[in-house]
Amino acid sequence: MRLGVLDVGSNTVHLLLVDAHHGAHPWPAHSEKAVLRLAEQIGPDGALTKAGADALVKAVHDAQASARRLRADDLLAFATSAVRDATNSQDVLQRVRKETGVRLQVLSGADEARATFLAVRRWFGWSAGRLLVLDIGGGSLEIAAGIDETPDLAMSLPLGAGRLSRERLGVDHDTSNPPAPKTVDDLQAYVEKQLASAGAKLSDVKWDRAVATSKTFRTLARLAGAAPSRQGLWEPRALQTHGLRQVLGFIRLIPPRQVYELEGVSASRSHQLLAGAVVAEAVLRRMHIDAVDICPWALREGVILRRLDQLESA
Repeated sequence: MRLGVLDVGSNTVHLLLVDAHHGAHPWPAHSEKAVLRLAEQIGPDGALTKAGADALVKAVHDAQASARRLRADDLLAFATSAVRDATNSQDVLQRVRKETGVRLQVLSGADEARATFLAVRRWFGWSAGRLLVLDIGGGSLEIAAGIDETPDLAMSLPLGAGRLSRERLGVDHDTSNPPAPKTVDDLQAYVEKQLASAGAKLSDVKWDRAVATSKTFRTLARLAGAAPSRQGLWEPRALQTHGLRQVLGFIRLIPPRQVYELEGVSASRSHQLLAGAVVAEAVLRRMHIDAVDICPWALREGVILRRLDQLESA
């Protein structure tokens, strides 16, 4: 069967269609995305702006049209932190449903962590032992850990790369100067404080294999020397902590528009990479992690796998 997943994230609205059945590898059939940067469309009152809501409605409408044209048997649509945290979230969701017919399910941060954990578990298998999974999104950082397919720990912190770039660094993709050193130092202190608030939970976590997923971690790994995407999904990739620190030390000195010129960095996320690197370095250091393996599967694949499990049970 052909399943569609519509992921309304803090940076993009991403439609992924896969051909799959229970117990089989989900093979991508189509992928398209619209870069909306919804996290940057939040007004001073915490509400998603009209322009942001207009763009979201159009993107969902276009994605739904593509799913129908390509004969998707099922379309799972969900939204994460940008919509979840907006003060007018319910109004936006009702408008999307009224104008497109698509019902967006809002995932909690813990739900994001659980679905991503499932995808990582299926990718690496039982031989990976107890997993620790880290995911830096546009609006939040998800952490999950456990020995089964459902993690014992699933938590979310407001440490997304897009959120911090906007609220703490004050940069966007056109910013022509790097943030002031004190601004970056203040961001690092803020991240440390947020991680300290979860200290008790994090200090008790045990794992056999630490894994990272998300565009932010993949980009940082590429800059630190991991294989490029053209070498395929099955090429092993990892991010070493010492390599991450070298990348962080470099990109904090250059403006976002020059970060985009580095190999493997997308234009839409170049201004978020510094904040993402600060979060990645802080969480790896706090948890005494020397390296993380990079998993190509993440939230979308987790949602697909969960849906396949539900269909099999039915």
